[in-house]
Amino acid sequence: MDSTAPRHGKSAPTVAVIGGGFSGSVFAMKISRALPGARVVVIERGRRVGRGLAYGACAPDHLLNVPVSRMELGLEPGFADWLGRRGAVLAEALAESGGDLAAAFVPREMFGTYLEERMREALSPDPRTGLAVLRGEAVALLDFPARGVLLADGRRIEADIVVVATGNLPPRPPGAKDAWLYDTSLFVPDPWADDAFDELDKDAPVVLLGTGLTMVDVALKLSGLGHAGTMHAISRRGFLPLAHKAGGSWPTFHDPKVHASPLALMRLLRREAKRAESEGVPWQRVMDTMRPAVAGVWAGWSTRERAQFLRHLRPRWDVHRHRMAPRIAERLETLVHGGQLRVMGGSVKAYRRRGDLAEVVFRKRGSDVEHVFPAARVINCTGPRSDMDRLAFPVLADLRKRGLVAPDALGLGIETDDCAALGSAGHPSSWLYALGPLTRPSWWEVVAVPEINAQIDRLVHDLTSGRHTKQEPSLADAFQDLGAGI
Repeated sequence: MDSTAPRHGKSAPTVAVIGGGFSGSVFAMKISRALPGARVVVIERGRRVGRGLAYGACAPDHLLNVPVSRMELGLEPGFADWLGRRGAVLAEALAESGGDLAAAFVPREMFGTYLEERMREALSPDPRTGLAVLRGEAVALLDFPARGVLLADGRRIEADIVVVATGNLPPRPPGAKDAWLYDTSLFVPDPWADDAFDELDKDAPVVLLGTGLTMVDVALKLSGLGHAGTMHAISRRGFLPLAHKAGGSWPTFHDPKVHASPLALMRLLRREAKRAESEGVPWQRVMDTMRPAVAGVWAGWSTRERAQFLRHLRPRWDVHRHRMAPRIAERLETLVHGGQLRVMGGSVKAYRRRGDLAEVVFRKRGSDVEHVFPAARVINCTGPRSDMDRLAFPVLADLRKRGLVAPDALGLGIETDDCAALGSAGHPSSWLYALGPLTRPSWWEVVAVPEINAQIDRLVHDLTSGRHTKQEPSLADAFQDLGAGI
């Protein structure tokens, strides 16, 4: 049995962190630094710790979606300082940003390497204290009265505090009446799986389900691998992410404490964007100014208003908010103008077999005409799933079964009070916490580095100085304090 020392009678706690991606690793480093005598155990089933899916399963030409300045974590050395020692590989990024490293869009794998190095340096040589990594899969919590985590190989990790930081979860297959496809090798359920494109002929046609940033990454990865076949990218509306644009600033124009319906808020954004562009300021600065207020706005919406936003307005929000680095936008435009990538809005009506291929029967939005696309692969680019009520991911399913976490009504993740998990009875836990995308029901925008880093800092504060009182600013206020452009 691999176990930490018994909880009872200890002067310093043991913290078990489930997940060794960005959220789990940064939290582990910060809580280990804040509690020098604590034992912090990161449980990660993958071979590498620190990178996670976002910064591990990426190709060399995948870039960060935000500039270097927005990726600082408060670690030593800072990301910009660390990059400064690697100037030779940043020529293209620096040329695009006019030599300004803070404004440069650098390869995602470099941020992954940076995190991996920080984790490696933070590991403790003493097996009894400090930061350690266990390679294994957390499948359940220990049975009461014990507290901790059970691994798939039978190891028991006793802990005073458990933090769930599983990050983005693999996408779920989109609904379709011809679900036979999902059980064949023609369907790629997770485009980041190591074998996703094995044995794919470079001239074969493919269909990409989704037109967001995941699709952009997959299309560029296939192109980088030498794939020359046609790529049909389809989604309900066919919206592509828009590009970042440098320059200008825009003043704060909405107080999140003043209620505005989703429709009213989107109208306000459009008006401000038009005003900005009439004054020579890119509309992107309007979105950047709004972003810190998002958590406060979301908190003020009713469940009905949130559902309205998700159903009708989210696609437009996403393409303006989750933008591409300029160089990525140029590469994607080359694929589109060259005819290799074809982007359409509409719906899949059926999947049919045709020899070694699948036929995707597609109807364009606003049309009764059906189109048939042959595909050697149908690749799921719909983005990470979050529907906890149906998710069978072992440890999350166990938490739900025990009533220790409660899925939200809109299928975004689990309910939390700041970072404390809310059980099925609605009470915040004093020992079970969650970080990152799982907590979207409370914050909506908690999928990017600045917000997750602020969330981590709040949890470290709560665990080291006592849980915050209602007199303290909420985490939504902490996001607001990050300032425009986070």
